Amino acid sequence: MKALKKLRRMKMLSQGGRCFYCGLPMWDEALYPCLPLSCRSGELPKTLRCTAEHLHPRSEGGANTADNIVAACLFCNNSRHRRKRPLSPEAHRAHVQQRMAAGQWLAAQVAAWVQRV
Repeated sequence: MKALKKLRRMKMLSQGGRCFYCGLPMWDEALYPCLPLSCRSGELPKTLRCTAEHLHPRSEGGANTADNIVAACLFCNNSRHRRKRPLSPEAHRAHVQQRMAAGQWLAAQVAAWVQRV
């Protein structure tokens, strides 16, 4: 499991701290320990927690390798795999980008959260 954490952090850093799908900034407690405690427990920051996304799912034989892992926020990672037939990574990324442009993905949640803070 430590290898997967290392890959996730390596990918997060190489992606500039942004989600592979939506492009929003993510957080990882080990990399950003100074994140305020109030933010860690809030709904939105949890949603933007960095996860290791397997481009080829483990359930279909995907491995924990650098070429199969990207860093994705929890929201995007979960939304891809909630479908009966998950979209390919490329198709999911295009779907998310289209929704973001229309303010219908996390963009609306981020705007609401920023106004509350």
